[in-house]
Amino acid sequence: MKKRYTVLHANLGDIPSYTFTMKVQDILSIYYVAVRGVDFTPGAVQRVLSASRISKIKDYILEGNTFFNSFILNWTDENFLPVISNENIDIELITSSAQVIDGQHRLAGFEEAVKEDPTINDRDIIVTLCLNLSTKQAAEIFLNINTEQKPVPKSLMFDLFGEVIDDESHSVNRATDIARELNDNMNSPLYKCFKFPGSPRGVGQIELSTFVSAMKEPLKRGGAFSIYKLTSYDFQKAVVSNFFKAIKEYYVETNLWHVKSKNPFLKASGFNGAIEFLVSSLIHRCAEKSSFSVETMKRIIDFDVNDLLTLEELKGLDGKTSKKRVKEALEKNLLKSLPDNHNYEF
Repeated sequence: MKKRYTVLHANLGDIPSYTFTMKVQDILSIYYVAVRGVDFTPGAVQRVLSASRISKIKDYILEGNTFFNSFILNWTDENFLPVISNENIDIELITSSAQVIDGQHRLAGFEEAVKEDPTINDRDIIVTLCLNLSTKQAAEIFLNINTEQKPVPKSLMFDLFGEVIDDESHSVNRATDIARELNDNMNSPLYKCFKFPGSPRGVGQIELSTFVSAMKEPLKRGGAFSIYKLTSYDFQKAVVSNFFKAIKEYYVETNLWHVKSKNPFLKASGFNGAIEFLVSSLIHRCAEKSSFSVETMKRIIDFDVNDLLTLEELKGLDGKTSKKRVKEALEKNLLKSLPDNHNYEF
């Protein structure tokens, strides 16, 4: 069966592409998946399907949701090539004629969803079609989508729309987003320092749950960040990143930062003590100076590089006491800078 669609032409780099809307049932009738390392055909770049991911997408679709990003296909049937004019594209709905470059899990989710609700077949989706791509071209498109385009942090919904239904969820999402950025950014002082659920053994030193537990209250409405009008994702991320950069610079100077047996800030109690100092003291001091730069934070902390706190000094202490000891080490300069009591004005 042949169908006509109104088409938009575009050359993406050196690859001609054709974008149009299709019904779900139309795309389900023509697509197939070529898995790299399994199917030795041109354009085979896809990963093996995840059953749990498909199930979640199916539920998402059945709840009435749709997708605003396009499904990218590579037409491979030489016998029934699409007929393209300035305004239209005519396609024969032939089984296994279009290879999926991006969207295989979403399409598999649609296949499962229509089994429970056949009306989903009539929904519109956006398709971008290319013709007879080589494996190299398909891989370039796949890598562009999956490596060059970073997903937007989930908690940015709060910044974009100003409201969230569940403030607890927002602060947890925001803390997770900040942890992920600090972990993945090569310029971060905590690059590859976080251990996410499912991480291989030995990867990361700070549990994600440690960071989220320490940060979720300060990130809520009325928490330390919002009190000082640090409500955006970028501001909050910068404050945490600059804080640990300031600490790291002192420890790098003495070659202690990357020594697991010496660095107290890459252990749960030390990390928690640092965050407690940040939200209870440092943010206030930086706000007074109208500066959250690394240099400002370094001047406030003012560690003596010849007397840096090490993990050895926390041995034998319980978690609560260790956290307090780290916080006190960070507050030491604040206390030194206070005037003598006879200089107070009353």
